[in-house]
Amino acid sequence: MAENSSETSGSVPRRCPTHSSPGERNASAGVGASKWIRLNVGGTYFLTTRQTLCRDPKSFLYRLSQADPELDSDKDETGAYLIDRDPAYFGPVLNYLRHGKLVLNRDLAEEGVLEEAEFYNITSLIKLIKDKIRERDCKTSQVPVKHVYRVLQCQEEELTQMVSTMSDGWKFEQLVSIGYGRAHQSEYLLIVSREVKGEESTLPNNSGEVCPTTLCLRAGHCMIPMLSIHTPLAIVCPK
Repeated sequence: MAENSSETSGSVPRRCPTHSSPGERNASAGVGASKWIRLNVGGTYFLTTRQTLCRDPKSFLYRLSQADPELDSDKDETGAYLIDRDPAYFGPVLNYLRHGKLVLNRDLAEEGVLEEAEFYNITSLIKLIKDKIRERDCKTSQVPVKHVYRVLQCQEEELTQMVSTMSDGWKFEQLVSIGYGRAHQSEYLLIVSREVKGEESTLPNNSGEVCPTTLCLRAGHCMIPMLSIHTPLAIVCPK
């Protein structure tokens, strides 16, 4: 369990008092106290058992729980072992040692957990994470690549600024002259594109105010209508 204050929220369950002698009670208390270990990971406290930390005999946490004299470890004022690591990623590592399963929140990267597993030298978790990353990357590479095309209408004097301020990932495809607009200014259609994968390729619900079609551009095997528009229009086509 984790806690964000200096007080431990969890505790060893209390037993009903017996009529044992004071010496026996002190001995029992000593055994119970040694069963639990308190960790201060990056300012967040975790309370766990010595048995949990001993799951991997080659790990850093095993050596810590055994008070390895060769391990340079410090304790804070509460007696918790100080570990200068990210507590958000320590949670999944500790839970893996508890029940042997890796459970990740959506906001945690698998590479981050791998980094922690390697730091604590938990060999089985390292292998598990690497397999998951390999499987994830394999699925990602199999997702068909699509292209989103944007058609932007602009005047000649605006071309340089539009190209120079193009968002990351967008690249120039074609420039089409559509004659003259107001004040005898030359007008153009600027076509840009970027690659998308998976859910990102979904068309937007509102693509802008559209006037009648004037031209067509062939991109690969896909015919893309060139529209005179006031705001960008996104069109998705397969690669």
